Amino acid sequence: MSRLLTGRRSAPVLVGLFLLLALAAIGLLKGSGPVAGMDAVPDSFESSRAAALVAEADADGRDQLLVVLSRADGGELTSEDAADVETLRTALAEETGAEALGPMPSEDGKADLLVASIPSDASKDAADAQVEELRTLAGSTAPESLSVEITGGPAVAADVRGAFAGANFTLLAVTIAVVAVLLLLTYRSPVLWILPLAVVGLAERVTMGLLDVLGERASLAFDAGVVSVLVFGAGTNYALLLISRYREELHRHEDHRAALAAAWRGTVPAILASNATVVIALLSLLLAVMPAARGIGIAAACGLVISLVAVLFPLTALLAVAGRRVFWPLVPRPSDEAPDAAPHGVFARAARGVVRRPLISVLGSLLVLGVLSTGLIGMRVGLAQDEQFATATEAQAGFDTLAAHYGAGQGSPHTVVVPTAELDAVTTAAEGSAGVVSVSPTGTTPEDSTVLSVVGTASPGSAAALTEVRELRAAVHGVAPDALVGGPSAEALDVREASFRDLAVVAPAILLVVLVVLALLVRALVAPVLLMLVNLLSAVASIGLGLGVGRALLGVEALDVTVPLLAFLFLVALGVDYTMFLVHRARHEAAGHGTAEGMVRAVGATGVVITSAGVVLAAVFAALGVLPLVVLGQLGLIVGLGVLLDTVLVRTVLVPALFALVGDRMWWPSRP
Repeated sequence: MSRLLTGRRSAPVLVGLFLLLALAAIGLLKGSGPVAGMDAVPDSFESSRAAALVAEADADGRDQLLVVLSRADGGELTSEDAADVETLRTALAEETGAEALGPMPSEDGKADLLVASIPSDASKDAADAQVEELRTLAGSTAPESLSVEITGGPAVAADVRGAFAGANFTLLAVTIAVVAVLLLLTYRSPVLWILPLAVVGLAERVTMGLLDVLGERASLAFDAGVVSVLVFGAGTNYALLLISRYREELHRHEDHRAALAAAWRGTVPAILASNATVVIALLSLLLAVMPAARGIGIAAACGLVISLVAVLFPLTALLAVAGRRVFWPLVPRPSDEAPDAAPHGVFARAARGVVRRPLISVLGSLLVLGVLSTGLIGMRVGLAQDEQFATATEAQAGFDTLAAHYGAGQGSPHTVVVPTAELDAVTTAAEGSAGVVSVSPTGTTPEDSTVLSVVGTASPGSAAALTEVRELRAAVHGVAPDALVGGPSAEALDVREASFRDLAVVAPAILLVVLVVLALLVRALVAPVLLMLVNLLSAVASIGLGLGVGRALLGVEALDVTVPLLAFLFLVALGVDYTMFLVHRARHEAAGHGTAEGMVRAVGATGVVITSAGVVLAAVFAALGVLPLVVLGQLGLIVGLGVLLDTVLVRTVLVPALFALVGDRMWWPSRP
């Protein structure tokens, strides 16, 4: 295969063939994409079943919008303001073609509330356009002395989609720019960086086309931005490893094709093992119950396989066609230095210092990781409704105004769907539940169930609201086991409990995958167990570090419920990449120089490429911060910092020190 990819005649043919296949795939793969993003909720959850029945009870087929009015100066509404509110109510009714309810003044006299509605069967684009039209109407109808904020379910959805308008393009542009700059700095060539970037960019476009089809056909839920970042990060890492080994072999071979073939054969085992580990770890997300976790597992696994194929085949053939001159102006030439000469440079010197005092290096590294892990103490998991967005939205501002003047739970009540025969008992039980302010019927379903609106006192999605839901469910289920409690806070509670369950099931599966692949790669048992434990501690420390930095940068005290599992997956699976690159080389070197010296040589040979790959991957994940959702910013921050921690401390200090401390027993039961 290496001769075919690097042949004088075969390489140009393969480049053309791969290019045609990629362009054909990009042109032919058309689909509507994922059915949902990170907020997808399984249909089996109690909150989802309640929402489905509430939709059936909505006889007029319209979704409500809450129009909150208050004075811009914060004072009480005047009689003139009341007349302006009535004028706005009439205008809203004319615009929507349906009655607008209200006015509903607050007890403190500082706010008023109108309820308008739009058709629930409208498309997303049509619903967003109607919300925007009503906001424009409100702004032009109400005087400047009144502040008007339109919120409610359709407004929140419109703000989410509006925030993401153009965000994926921005993310892609930032990612490409980051990768281009870092590759340029790494290769110090005005030409070489273009080749891996072009190949990985094509791989990303093919991946997005395939996922558009898969998302539609298989009803997958995932965030395309995360997959795009992962494809760029992993593909660039594979390219860095291959090209670094190619540069090394060019110092030994006159013929660049022979050097490239040798580099390809030398790096394929580590790249394949790395890719297989991450792909199998991603597929372990199929054990999860959350749709977003399962969807991103399938989507990211597809992207990584495509990036692997792109680097091992088209990029290799392209390098063969380009020749040695692609490294200009620092073109590597055959060296008089002995092939087996001792490595030199900053990483080799650092490794020699570490192996001289391995116990101190191990204890010091473990102390640093332990201190960083303490950031998890007292960690709150789950973002309240007002913590979801990195930037303020009108819908959220409206909820805040409602909370200030009507109560925190008024704008987002719980819903209870109960058989009508048990209505009185359930109403009494709900009214007696802690935190409940009012209970009122809002409709009936075709199956003779009644929908109750239960207003609480807690802010939606907060810890207090989740407690409110638990107590409400206990009270309601005590008198009507078939009753369903739903609403935004109930959905947040269901997602939280399912996410914890997924973490408990999937995390051990990921660690088992890492252990098995490492054992197969290095043909040993001791080294894989120790390296897996190191990876686990590094991942925990990275989440603690990311949480602390996130508090400072994002101003959010909690982690979104989906972050711990996804961050753990990416940190362990991607972190083990560098372990495999290093340990695969160390085993090869240990055969002739012993374990400690073999590790020094491995660190000296791979230190630059592993550090470069880590910086690229960290920077690419940090690009997720351009997206408006806090969950994506947190994920990018934790994984980015974790990769840097893994690259600088774990791979450069802790792993070499462990190998020096344990010695040849690391390879038991085999011998290098």
